[in-house]
Amino acid sequence: MKRSAVNAALRQAEDTLTEFRWALPAWARWQPSDFAANPETAAFLCDHQMGWDVTDFGLGDFGRRGLTLFCVRNGMQSDPNSVPYAEKLLFVAEDQETPFHCHHVKMEDIINRGGGNLIIEFRHEDERDAPISIMVDGRKVTLAPDEPLRLTPGESVTIPRRLYHRFYGEPGHGLVFCGEVSQVNDDNVDNYFLEPVGRFSSIEANEPPLYPLWNETGGTA
Repeated sequence: MKRSAVNAALRQAEDTLTEFRWALPAWARWQPSDFAANPETAAFLCDHQMGWDVTDFGLGDFGRRGLTLFCVRNGMQSDPNSVPYAEKLLFVAEDQETPFHCHHVKMEDIINRGGGNLIIEFRHEDERDAPISIMVDGRKVTLAPDEPLRLTPGESVTIPRRLYHRFYGEPGHGLVFCGEVSQVNDDNVDNYFLEPVGRFSSIEANEPPLYPLWNETGGTA
């Protein structure tokens, strides 16, 4: 993935945040010199996987299969004394898919904060033909495997552990601004994809970074 495409995704996310009047912490716009000048904070953010994240899942087609995220807060699965929760902001374009994946440790809520409609599909890790039972804003919903669930702005769904899911913005309704509230997130070890994809992108440096991604900031781990 070219750095220019990463930068364009970050600018689009910033425009969305401005539209919805969401403010980020000051370190969201730190440059490499800021991270170098604040090594303790930089290590904390990297070790806790906090900050910007833009990925094409190693597939080379970000517009079709990709995701832009910002992790606001997070604990560490390896540290029982860290906070037990995480919060992310997700920016999902029309027809831009996050491929089928699940988590074995993390349970999560996905919330449509505004913009377009989010479409989510589910599959069991085992018993692939069994119905899917999930909670949508306190209401039990039963779906067939791969049956789309539409989340309009303000709606949310709780996704249990080991339940495969993929999501994308519904075509014709614009970019979706989503939130994720979950147990501690670890993108290094707790993502299980149905197909062989990469969680992080290999980035071609065709221009300077607008902001470093969290896994580019350095840490102690």
